[in-house]
Formats: sequence, structure tokens, C-alpha cells
Amino acid sequence: MSMDGVTPIELAKEQPGFVKTPLVEGIVDRCLAYLGAGFPVHLTGAAGTGKTSLALYVAAQIGRPVVVVHGDEELGTSDLVGGNYGWRQRKVVDNFIHSVKKVDHSMESRWVDNRLTVACKHGFTLVYDEFTRSRAEANNALLSVLEERVLDMPAGRGNQSFLRVSPDFHAIFTSNPTEYAGVHRAADALQDRMITIKLGHYDRETEIAIAMAKSGIDRAQAEPIVDLVRGVREHQTKGKNGNNGDGTCPATIRASVIIATVLKAHDGRPVAADKSFVCLCHDVLNSSRLGAMPSRGIKDEVNRLIKEYAV
Repeated sequence: MSMDGVTPIELAKEQPGFVKTPLVEGIVDRCLAYLGAGFPVHLTGAAGTGKTSLALYVAAQIGRPVVVVHGDEELGTSDLVGGNYGWRQRKVVDNFIHSVKKVDHSMESRWVDNRLTVACKHGFTLVYDEFTRSRAEANNALLSVLEERVLDMPAGRGNQSFLRVSPDFHAIFTSNPTEYAGVHRAADALQDRMITIKLGHYDRETEIAIAMAKSGIDRAQAEPIVDLVRGVREHQTKGKNGNNGDGTCPATIRASVIIATVLKAHDGRPVAADKSFVCLCHDVLNSSRLGAMPSRGIKDEVNRLIKEYAV
């Protein structure tokens, strides 16, 4: 189903690999409650905390087609609302009188609705991933959509100066902390129209379940990997600002998934005697991303944790 060049995604409610522990289900229930009351939801947190996966899962539960927008520095208002893309040429040749040839040329621009307009018009669910990577002025069109349920339309679209937003329209936003490179500070007026849920790291049981679901390893193998990564994370929180000092934190569930997936692909074992496993841990949890580790060094700390958990 294509709407003015924008093809929405049809998401199945039960998505393969999505883990539903009590903690995750609690977050999903909160999101659906807020969306059901007519408020957009904003999921924010460090990279690797599963914001996008969670946003898509919540969108699937609404049961409407989904339009996805990825925030970008170069994204402008026209990339959300629409604009005049290209020109259409019309040529008419009149040979009604044999001896007289009349040719009429005309050129006209063609308006094309973009993702936000299509979602508002047809009542689709908008998932705006990492919306703060777009400049604040590019997102101004969202203000009236979220508050007055009206989308102001540029003059190029014709006589229609505004579009009333469908009652089936919902919006889910995700963002990283402002300390991250390439992230802009969202306009206060826009944030004030959202309900923000701050996502941190999951509990141990959820992280084990995610590592198992994403990689295919069993619980006996997942536990030492997750405990190792959580140990690095705990050690890292003792550093500057609880991370690298720039908002990044490599010791996330994503690190556990990467280690587990590579291990599964090569029939490895999460034990200290497996040199490939030790090298893998150092490569994923490398020193350049853990600059705030205490003076003893990341290598020594990872080795210590491997001996503690990978036995």
C-alpha cells in the first residue's frame, strides 16, 4: 500500500526475537496507556537500550500501518511534510486545420506529500527514530500536529492551508542523550507535548532473555556473558559521569548480544580458557570506547571479570 510515494510498514504484533519480561511489559503498557489517551510517547536513553525495537513493538500493538522517519542533520520540514518534487511537462499539438499547426507547451510543478502528512492524513502511526538528530527547526511542523491536531500546509500544496489530523494518528519518538555527537537539543515546546519515558539498562533477567533470543545461545552460556558485561558497566559507572564523559556507554545489552552472536556462529564457549572468547570480549569492550575506566585499565578489568564469570 503506497500513499503518495510513502509506503507504510505493516508490523505483526508478535515480533520474532522481542523479549517480554515483566519489566518490558510494564514499559509497553505505560506507552499504550499514554498513546490511548491521545499523547505522543518519547523514549529516551543511551544507545543500546533497545529504544527503536521497543518503539516498533509498541507501534505494532496499535494495529495501524507504521511510517518510520529517521532523524538526520540534513532533514528539513519538506522531508516531513512534502514539497514540489520535479516538474510535469504537457505538450498539446492541434492539427484541426491541415494547413495550421498549433503547439502548446506548459510546465507545472508536482506536489508530493511526505511521511508526516501521509501519517496524519491516513491515521498511521509515526515512529520518529532519533528525532533529535534533526535540527529543531525541522521539527516545528510537529507542534500543531501534537497539540491542535492540525498540520499547517505550505502554499505549494494548493488551496488547502491546513490538514486535520486523523483521530487514528499516533506518534512515538526516540532519542539519545544530548551529550552524544550529532544530537541537537529538542525544542522545549515540542518536548512539553510529549510524555517522556527514560530508559536505563535492563535488569539481569531481561538482559539474559534478550541475549538468548537475539543470538540463539542457551541460558548457561548467556549468563556469564551478561554478567561480564554488567560487571564492566558497574565498573564503568565509577568513572567520570558514569560513562565515557561524552554520554557513550559500550557496556550495554548490545555488547552482550554481539558477543553471544559471534560465539554462537563459531561454536565458541564463554570460558576463560577459550582464547577466541577472551579476544572477542576485548574487541567488543575496547579501550577507546571505555576512556573513563579507572587507572588499572580496561584490559585488566575485563580479564578479571572473565576469570570471575566465565569459568
